Amino acid sequence: MRILITGITGFVGSHLAEYLLQKNEDNEIFGIYRWRSRTENLNQIKDKVKMVECDLLDSGSVRSMMEQVKPDRIFHLAAQSYVLSSWHAPADTISNNIIGQVNILEAMKELNLNCRVQIAGSSEEYGLVKPEETPIKETNPLRPLSPYAVSKVGQDMLAYQYYKSYGFHLIRTRAFNHSGPRRGDVFVESNFAKQIVDIEMGKAEPVVMVGNLDAQRDFTDVRDVVKAYDLAIENANPGEVYNICSNNAYSIKEILDILLSKSHVKIEIKTDPARLRPSDVQLLLGDYSKLNSLTGWKPEIPFEQTLEDLLNYWRNYPQ
Repeated sequence: MRILITGITGFVGSHLAEYLLQKNEDNEIFGIYRWRSRTENLNQIKDKVKMVECDLLDSGSVRSMMEQVKPDRIFHLAAQSYVLSSWHAPADTISNNIIGQVNILEAMKELNLNCRVQIAGSSEEYGLVKPEETPIKETNPLRPLSPYAVSKVGQDMLAYQYYKSYGFHLIRTRAFNHSGPRRGDVFVESNFAKQIVDIEMGKAEPVVMVGNLDAQRDFTDVRDVVKAYDLAIENANPGEVYNICSNNAYSIKEILDILLSKSHVKIEIKTDPARLRPSDVQLLLGDYSKLNSLTGWKPEIPFEQTLEDLLNYWRNYPQ
């Protein structure tokens, strides 16, 4: 099977490529990259994946890539995925995330490609969630609270529109927070882990800078998330949307406390105003029963293990 992963050089994309290769060595994995893409996440499998240069914002580049790969499956993960950056660059976030997807879908239409596509949405689409609406089901209203969240709603709705308009086999997933080895240090739990490791190594003063510690998030291990993506693309009805989550919520302070409990250093906590957002989602707690009923999927890796693996990733990161 010919499988295309956009965003393969990223955190989730690299884990997905590893999983698909482990699942079936006969899978042909294609990934896209730009000349400035960092590829260290693929070091373990670089000889087993086929990389194709492509700029998702260039419709001609996308059409050429799609004509070359002719995929049976597409996992569309590429996106500007950092919420805080979307406040500083809202237009770039909207353009990257929506136009890139439009170019993929238009290339499918022009080339008459019959392939299954998973569109990676986000729990941020739900945005302002009322306590009585938790755990959040796929039918919950979408009230996005950041430019990033708006861009993911746009991707989500575009997938639905192309399914209804052209009959494309498009599956929408809304993954809640996920973490594990290779998580970028701009994301809260990984940033905490890296700060702690820098202190352990004597590279930083014993102070961890934090933002809003009261927000609560539903975390799943990335290695469980990529299994869910694969199960969804193989089993879900086109046009449907599925939450991927753990049905458990942790406050950001609880996450920090777990990380600190796995380190020997004494650390002071300080609030950094630059880490606070103009508006923040206070509670994201998901319900994965729809995907579970379809495929039997459920998260298997305990969150404490995820955080320990994340700390060890930074402890072993090349200095």
